[in-house]
Amino acid sequence: MEEDFEIKGAHEAEVEHAAEHHVPLAQKIALFSAVVATIGAVFSFLAGHTQNEALYHKDEAVLLKAQASDQWSYFQAESGKQHIALVAAELVPAAKRDTYLKQAKTYSSKKAEIQRKAEALDRRSLEADQEAEHALAPHNKLSLAMTFIQIAIALASIAALTRRRWLLTGAALTALVGIAVGGAAWALGS
Repeated sequence: MEEDFEIKGAHEAEVEHAAEHHVPLAQKIALFSAVVATIGAVFSFLAGHTQNEALYHKDEAVLLKAQASDQWSYFQAESGKQHIALVAAELVPAAKRDTYLKQAKTYSSKKAEIQRKAEALDRRSLEADQEAEHALAPHNKLSLAMTFIQIAIALASIAALTRRRWLLTGAALTALVGIAVGGAAWALGS
């Protein structure tokens, strides 16, 4: 025969006992804790979402920066080839000079296109980096909101254990601060 064991904290047992014996304060605390914990779960989800979104944009920024770096390296290689072609044009007999000048002109036009690509990639990388910063902006406020929510639940638990109504009031005020901070963070992120 299997036995299931459930270990409960002292405050949980006290709240259940009081709720069974129809103590109104305990019922209020249980309801309050459930509602505040649900709000806290939403804030926790939003905080995780902001981190994930910021990481996505940051990864995109790094990838674009690497592609831009590759383009700048290609630009440098074409610059080197252009310089060699120009030096060769100066050193070879006049009959061969046009060949090297044409090569130098080709390298110059390639460089212009490569430069446009590299600059575009740099701009896109910067934009993705800014999107990451914007996505992460509400995270600290959401974390602070969760801290207030957790404190409110702890105060409610203490109120259940001590049967002090003023602690429940303190818990409610703390929860309201957490909800306000979380709401402001959510509005910032929207």
